[in-house]
Amino acid sequence: MLQTHTLPLNSDNAVNYHYDKFPPTSLDFSRMLSQLVKATDALARYDQMLKNMHNSEILLAPLRNQEAVISSRMEGTVSTIDEILKYEADYDDNVAENVNTRSEVIETLLYQRALKGAQHAMESGQPLSQYLIRAAHERLLSFGRGSAKSPGQFKTEQNYLADKTRRNILFVPISPERLQDGMDQLFNYIEIGKDIPLIKAAISHVEFEALHPFKDGNGRIGRMIITLLLWSSKVISAPHFYISGYFEENKDAYIDIMRAVSEKDDWTSWCIFFLEAIEKQAIRNLQIAESISELYERLKQEFSTKLASKWSVNALDFLFTQPVFRNNKFTNNSGIPSSTAARFVRILLETGMLRTIEEASGRRPALYAFEPLLELVRV
Repeated sequence: MLQTHTLPLNSDNAVNYHYDKFPPTSLDFSRMLSQLVKATDALARYDQMLKNMHNSEILLAPLRNQEAVISSRMEGTVSTIDEILKYEADYDDNVAENVNTRSEVIETLLYQRALKGAQHAMESGQPLSQYLIRAAHERLLSFGRGSAKSPGQFKTEQNYLADKTRRNILFVPISPERLQDGMDQLFNYIEIGKDIPLIKAAISHVEFEALHPFKDGNGRIGRMIITLLLWSSKVISAPHFYISGYFEENKDAYIDIMRAVSEKDDWTSWCIFFLEAIEKQAIRNLQIAESISELYERLKQEFSTKLASKWSVNALDFLFTQPVFRNNKFTNNSGIPSSTAARFVRILLETGMLRTIEEASGRRPALYAFEPLLELVRV
C-alpha cells in the first residue's frame, strides 16, 4: 500500500522531486499525438452525452459517489456505495453526528462533500486556485482520522511516499521550504500555461502529486483537480468526469510512470499514460452514464403506468437522488403529498423496485434501497 509518511524507512531506491524542471520544456508531441486524438474523441463523446442530459446533476450523482469510493480506496480507505448512501439517509450534511460509524465511511463521504463543495465554489465564480484547493482539503480532513493532520494547511515537515509493506521510500516530494514557490508555479501554469487542456491536466496532476503539499489527502485532492481543471477549461460542460477507476486498476504503472517524471525527466510517457486513462475512463463513464440515463427513461414510463399519478416523476427524481432513504424522508421531503407518497412506497415494494434494508421499529422509519440504480453503480 502506498502511503504518505514523515518517519524514515529504507531510502536506497527513493526518487527525489525534480527541482527546477517544472514546467517541462521537452514534451515529445509526436509520441503523444495518436493517444491525444483518442482521448479527445472519447471525452468529446462523453461530454456530448452530458450536454444532452436535461438533468445531469440528478442522473450523475451516483457517479460522484462511485468516484469517492474508488479514490478513497486507492489510499487504503475501504467502504462501499451502500454504506455511504445508508449514512446519508440518516445524517444528511452533519458528518460528525454519528461517531459510531466506521471512519472509512466518514472519510469517503468527506471526499464526496469536498468535491461537491469545490464544484459549488467554482459555480459561484471562484477560480481553481490554491485557496480553493486548501478549502477542499480542509473539508476532506474535517472530521475523523484526518482532523489531526492539519486540514487546509500546507506541510511544514518533509514527507515522502512509501511502500509500507516493504518499508521502502519510493518518492521524496519537494521540501517544505520550497513548497510555496512550487505551488505558486503550479497554479500560475494552470492559469496562464499555453498547453492544451488535456496536456495541462496531465502535467498539473503529476506536479501536484510530486509537490505533495499536505500531510495527508494529496492523492484524493490531486485526482479532484483533474475533474475541476477539465471543467474550468470547458473541455467538459459539467464537473462529472471521474478518473480514479483507471488509476486504481493500473496503480503500479500509475506510480512508476509518475516517479519516472522526477527520476528521468520523462514527462512524455506520463502524458501518454494519462491520455490513455482519459480515453478508457471516458468510454467507461459514458457506458455507465448511458445506462443510468436509459434506466431513468425506462422507469419514467413504468412509474407513470404503475403509480398512475402526476407525481410519478417527482418520485423517480427523488429515488435517483437518494437511492437509499428512510421512509419518512420520502413522505416528507419529496414534494409529494404524504398519503400519495405512502401509496407509492407500497406499490414500489410490491413490484420489487424497492428493497427493505431495515424494517420500521418503534419511532424509527423503515430504510429502503432503490435497487435498479444501485446495481449499475456498485464497485
